[in-house]
Amino acid sequence: MSPKGRWELLKLQCRGDDRGNLGVAESMRDVPFDIKRVYYLVGTQPGVRRGLHAHRKLDQILIAVSGSVCVTVDNGSQREKIILNDPFRGLRITDLVWREMEDFSPDCVLVVLASAYYQESDYIREYSVFKTECLK
Repeated sequence: MSPKGRWELLKLQCRGDDRGNLGVAESMRDVPFDIKRVYYLVGTQPGVRRGLHAHRKLDQILIAVSGSVCVTVDNGSQREKIILNDPFRGLRITDLVWREMEDFSPDCVLVVLASAYYQESDYIREYSVFKTECLK
């Protein structure tokens, strides 16, 4: 079970030779959970903010496999801005962390590995509701 309201940067495997590099993220090895869903954000327009929500029970890893993005994470008592711009580092975000993504570079491809299938009821889309649930 993941600790609630936490985030951390993870180093992912980089395998390479004279042909280039290969990034690796394996379930229960590099990624501390079973991966149930993979999705990605691409072509985000200038000035657009994404995320703006938290999850009640979901572990995720965000990886900027190309370009860069600024991710703000907030657990109700601590807030931090993190720049993702290395395809071999991932930002792990656990339950009850509000996240906002902005300042996407034009070439940004943000891949997200998730511990559960999509379930709308897991989303907290209002910050005031998120703050109330953090206090429980």
